[in-house]
Amino acid sequence: MKLIEHPHVLGLSDVYENKKYLYLVLEHVSGGELFDYLVKKGRLTPKEARRFFRQIISALDFCHSHSICHRDLKPENLLLDERNNIKIADFGMASLQPAGSLLETSCGSPHYACPEVIRVMLIVDLEKIH
Repeated sequence: MKLIEHPHVLGLSDVYENKKYLYLVLEHVSGGELFDYLVKKGRLTPKEARRFFRQIISALDFCHSHSICHRDLKPENLLLDERNNIKIADFGMASLQPAGSLLETSCGSPHYACPEVIRVMLIVDLEKIH
């Protein structure tokens, strides 16, 4: 994550470790989660939705161009700064994914998973039954 420097990815300043804990020094953003913003505000205007979407896509394109797959993208992991700019956060499930390769494990939040992932998870569960 320290390698990712993009205006719409939460910055990582430093990392400290002792025998018991790992400490991440992250950029401070004061606007909270996009999820809470949506609950409070309700509907976004088309202009605001496009603005958020462009920022998210820009950050994801940057990550993917560096072979980084977030794997837990959801409104709770999209933070807002003081100017309501998106900051993608929580790269705890992220994985390096070289071009042309596929990741073989599913992770993240099932409620936000794409249908393809859910379908594979159901097939795997059915195979365990038989």
